[in-house]
Amino acid sequence: MTVKEITPVVLCGGAGTRLWPLSRKGFPKQFIPVYRGKSLLELTFERLSSFGGILALSGEEHRFFVEEAAEKSEVNLTQILEPVARDTAPAMALAACHARQENPESILLFCPADHFIPDNDLFREMVLEAADYAKDGNIVTFGVHPASPSTAYGYIETGDEVGPGVRKSKKFLEKPDLETAMAFLSSGKHLWNAGIFLVRADVLADAIARFEPQTFDACSEAIASAQRDGHFLRPGGRFKDSVAKSIDYAVMERAENVLVAPFQGVWSDVGSWNAMSDLGTKLPNGNCVLGVEENVRMISSENTVVHGTDRRLIVTLGTKDLVVIDTPDALLVSSLAEVEAIKNVVGDLVAQNHGQALEHRRVARPWGDYDSIDHSDRYQVKRITVKPGAQLSLQRHHHRAEHWIVVKGSALVTCDDKKFLLGENQSTYIPVGAVHRMENPGKIPLELIEVQSGSYLGEDDIERIDDVYGRIPE
Repeated sequence: MTVKEITPVVLCGGAGTRLWPLSRKGFPKQFIPVYRGKSLLELTFERLSSFGGILALSGEEHRFFVEEAAEKSEVNLTQILEPVARDTAPAMALAACHARQENPESILLFCPADHFIPDNDLFREMVLEAADYAKDGNIVTFGVHPASPSTAYGYIETGDEVGPGVRKSKKFLEKPDLETAMAFLSSGKHLWNAGIFLVRADVLADAIARFEPQTFDACSEAIASAQRDGHFLRPGGRFKDSVAKSIDYAVMERAENVLVAPFQGVWSDVGSWNAMSDLGTKLPNGNCVLGVEENVRMISSENTVVHGTDRRLIVTLGTKDLVVIDTPDALLVSSLAEVEAIKNVVGDLVAQNHGQALEHRRVARPWGDYDSIDHSDRYQVKRITVKPGAQLSLQRHHHRAEHWIVVKGSALVTCDDKKFLLGENQSTYIPVGAVHRMENPGKIPLELIEVQSGSYLGEDDIERIDDVYGRIPE
């Protein structure tokens, strides 16, 4: 079997709250450059590029981030946009129903978007070695031999061997306590669950139809009524009737044809700051630096992890077993022993309506991004960056006026019936209610300072009239 006979499917969901404040719901860890200037999603696309066309499951909120990562990785991508988040079983059901329309026996390789697997060649060889088992009608998952009694991963208990290193799956197990994890490690029968699956489209569809008929019916009808929009496929409204459930609970724990192949090489789900530190620059005395390294100084420190930014200098003096994660609008300081509890803290922050729990100060958009520099009751200042050739929607605001000052590049501005070009150090005024648009006609990023003033400055005070990114509600 060749790689071209296998279709990779990348699952792009997940909020990454265990890596707060760097990862947040609005811009989760799979999109953040964390390794040599690349995001985990870019690395995933590069790892799968030799297989040919890639299918991705994502949502409306993140679809342009996924598309941008695909462009950087130079892969051919089709995105299925889930109308609502429903966990991995419904997402994988959509992919299986879509794929079997063209070839029921096509082999699908399901991969999370946010795992770190550095050896692309070894990964490809591992998948090809397991492909015949999938072709014969088995559901193949990959188990990682545990290097420690980790309580951060789910486990798979393996049974009888059916081929070189390949065993039957006996039981899928939740994240254990330390005592149980130590027992798993010593047993030799328990592997970390890597969340990677290799299966024929018809086999997976039949399994979901058998064990989760409501989900199968909803996903099958949603794909049958899906609307295509360029590289995007929008399933029909029946998808909302699917049951939110992981694929482990829905199928893997119940099916009799699940096999476990050994994962080969280095693997991490980058699911915590302890795991993220493995991707950083190692320093003496067990220290590690992430992010902007030149802004971090560590003096007489031991086992300290620091994430730096370009905003300020961070100095640790005499620290030990500490995590310091700096971002422009939130700072996390935690002991290494307690940092795994950050997910619960984020839940509390959401309940208390802290905006930093979900959104960054810097907000990514399909045309570029904006950074909220300063704000008060009646004004807000943003630094806006527009990609070359990109444009914002044609829009109006009912409660605020705006001043734009170009500091880099050039801007093509539409304001009511006028259209004009602004260069560096030039500015313009957009009155309340004016129909306006900003475009970057140049070859370099456009940067400008926007000063908003008015009685209401919320992001929902935008009436879009025309938008190349399809963001106008029907």
